[in-house]
Amino acid sequence: MNVASAFAGCPEEELKSLLAGGTLTVYSVARPMTADHAVDRSDVLATFNFASPAFGPTADGGETATFAHNPVPASSVGTPGFARACKADGTVIADFSAGPGPREIKFAEVSCSQGAPVRITAFTFIAEGGWPERPDYYDAHPRPGFAMPTVL
Repeated sequence: MNVASAFAGCPEEELKSLLAGGTLTVYSVARPMTADHAVDRSDVLATFNFASPAFGPTADGGETATFAHNPVPASSVGTPGFARACKADGTVIADFSAGPGPREIKFAEVSCSQGAPVRITAFTFIAEGGWPERPDYYDAHPRPGFAMPTVL
């Protein structure tokens, strides 16, 4: 989890309560360096609306996220890379890793196709700095014909 600076001191339970009635927007790759930066190079793949309360009791080592609808129809084509959680008023709370493998948010599908259902199957909180992505991929702006950043 990559928490916005305004909420960096909040305990996990408070972050969960702030998300009641908020949104979880799933994006393709190229997530911003922090949740304080705007998303400018990723497509919106799907948007989930949190129920109120947004989370139930923890079960099986994961969170019990509650949504108004799960699944939701995909709004674009792509592979999930991260998800941004916002309060009901649109204030950004945090970014979460999303997709297959050791991610915070897992889906029933590997990729999204416009209009097809997207269903969240697991949601866990990984401490800030514990994301599995390589640091040189943060805020990357991949373009056809250009190599991805490398670690020196």
